[in-house]
Amino acid sequence: MPTIKTIDNIKIDIYSREHPPPHFHAKFSEYEELIVIETLETYAGKMPKVQRKKVNDWAADNKQFLMEIFNKLNPRP
Repeated sequence: MPTIKTIDNIKIDIYSREHPPPHFHAKFSEYEELIVIETLETYAGKMPKVQRKKVNDWAADNKQFLMEIFNKLNPRP
């Protein structure tokens, strides 16, 4: 279940068997940015500013949802 949300052609993905810190992938065209859920800081990659703002606005209001999905797909032993 990678894609959990699509915002104006920007895919928000969370994968299983991921590494810490809890993060999600934002994908738009040829761009991909990994964003830490707790801080919404960039972990890796880059995205155009307009699309990054849309992702940030949505993610700021949905941190709990993102953490729930991340924890469900990546249970701690």
